[in-house]
Amino acid sequence: MSFMKLKAISTLLTVINFINNNNKKSGQWWQSLHRTMLRGVLGKTFRLVGYTIQYGCIAHCAFEYVGGVVMCSGPSMEPTIQNSDIVFAENLSRHFYGIQRGDIVIAKSPSDPKSNICKRVIGLEGDKILTTSPSDFFKSHSYVPMGHVWLEGDNLQNSTDSRYYGPIPYGLIRGRIFFKIWPLSDCGFLRASPNGHRFSDD
Repeated sequence: MSFMKLKAISTLLTVINFINNNNKKSGQWWQSLHRTMLRGVLGKTFRLVGYTIQYGCIAHCAFEYVGGVVMCSGPSMEPTIQNSDIVFAENLSRHFYGIQRGDIVIAKSPSDPKSNICKRVIGLEGDKILTTSPSDFFKSHSYVPMGHVWLEGDNLQNSTDSRYYGPIPYGLIRGRIFFKIWPLSDCGFLRASPNGHRFSDD
């Protein structure tokens, strides 16, 4: 084999080795880049999940313990609250057992736990409640048991309340409504009950 052929083969082998080395370095560089990008994406994803959980917990605590905006539906609380009125309900009173007679509350329906009801507290535990019309000659009463409240709608002619399903457990109360936000023409603190005669009659 001539010297020129050996030199050409040597040069070719050098070029092949150079290409192989570059390919290895290039592959390592791409792998390193991919690992860096993957770490960056995973890091951002975990941070986003962390922030979502954190702010979700804050929002849950705010709605559970502070209160929130509620849209009311149905005619049972007319004229105090009309259908589609927007009100603010605070939840601190129920947690600290601050619910009083005359308060308007949101509670879980005793007949359908998936729905809420909006009624006025007429009696607390131990109160004697008039269960017949004041004009009836023979009057009947009912006592509110411990840990319960008696609820009625302001629109007595069109309200399904404790007169039908009895007193409800205090634990079903979700919040106390005290301020109307909408409509703006009726914005403000809620008026007193139009049915004062329905409160505890000792």
